[in-house]
Amino acid sequence: MNDWFEAEQRVERAQQLSESMQWVEALAEIDVALSINPHNAAWHAHRGCILEELGRIAEAAEAYEQALKIDPDDRDVAAAFGVTLARQERFARALEVFEGLARTYPDFEPAYCNRIHIYAELGRHDQAEEMFYLAQELTEECPHCFFHVGASLAARGQHRRAVFCWRRVLELDPDYLGVNRRIARAYRAQGKLDRAREYYLREVREDAGNTDLLFEFAELTLESGQTATAAAKLAQILELEPSHARARLALGKILLRRGQPAQALECIKRIGRHPGYRNEVPEYDLRMGEALFQLRRFSEACDHLRCAVEASDSDPDVLMLLGDCLLAADEISEAADVFRKVLAKDARRPHAHHNLGVCLFRMNQFDAGLEHCLDAIRLRPDYVVAMHNAAVAHVQIAQWYDAKTMLRRALRFDPHNEQARRLLNRLWLHRLRHYGRKLVAVFGIRLG
Repeated sequence: MNDWFEAEQRVERAQQLSESMQWVEALAEIDVALSINPHNAAWHAHRGCILEELGRIAEAAEAYEQALKIDPDDRDVAAAFGVTLARQERFARALEVFEGLARTYPDFEPAYCNRIHIYAELGRHDQAEEMFYLAQELTEECPHCFFHVGASLAARGQHRRAVFCWRRVLELDPDYLGVNRRIARAYRAQGKLDRAREYYLREVREDAGNTDLLFEFAELTLESGQTATAAAKLAQILELEPSHARARLALGKILLRRGQPAQALECIKRIGRHPGYRNEVPEYDLRMGEALFQLRRFSEACDHLRCAVEASDSDPDVLMLLGDCLLAADEISEAADVFRKVLAKDARRPHAHHNLGVCLFRMNQFDAGLEHCLDAIRLRPDYVVAMHNAAVAHVQIAQWYDAKTMLRRALRFDPHNEQARRLLNRLWLHRLRHYGRKLVAVFGIRLG
């Protein structure tokens, strides 16, 4: 008799602790009570609620399932069990639970409401809408139904309808956590950045310590062109959570755009101190390489950019940066191979044609290099650097008229280009030396 009394006392204490949100202590009390009497369904259900609050969802599901074994007719516990299954993405099993509830209790609204969420998660949006209308027949004032169907609409790109549903959520429950963020995202997807900012601010006021929410807000600020404000918000996130890798990367990118590669490098480098950083931040090696390239630390930059190429499945932009870095590091043959890969993916890149041409010049393949420079000029008619280098190639293969024409063209686009003007003024000297070398060669043959 004393044991049963102690169990009841423990449960009462667990209830008090739960009301004070002292979840760990409440769990300890309920566990003692269940060790005395493991056949009380309500206590198992209470344990499930506590475990949910602790974020131990799989254990919560087990507790609810145990409660249902003792009392299979408790539809509220069954609904809670289904929700925990859905939170674990065990959608097929969750659907079985809610379908069973709908058969047994056709007027039980949660059996329909929760299926809206599950069908939306599975991408079965027609069924999600069907469940929404069935739930509406039972009650028109369930904020969860409107929230879930809004998510289904947003997933299909129907952002205006989604916003309508989520505003209805706020009418029904002004404190519904997360809905302002959803509205902000929908406005952002429509390009309505001012409206998005308004709803992000509402959500931040309600959940000020949520660094992922703050990061979304910082991204929006950056999208709006407010770089300094975005940088300040990212710094705020890093104060709250120094290991927030995406915020650190975003701040590093801002510093790179500002022309502060040393500060960007120090910022981004800290990401690498945390395990799994490459999975969390796929751009890590790319931005490290970019910072090192700007600092002219070409060998280190190339190492990071090779990793970035692998991670990006040979994205042409990433390949292009690697090629530029290899060229700067005098890795000419590898640079040429990289620029060829870029052009195999996108043959209309003037910079890739030009830089491949430069590589070929440095390998003494002037005819092939000239063709790529000319391709670059065809794609970008004002490409003065390519015109200058094409002129140099014309000089190397003794095409004097073409060299003069190309240099004059370059000067039409850039009258103050000293390199082009100097080469044009010295063409006669290059031509004289060329014929002089030919005469010496001929004279030498005669002497022989």
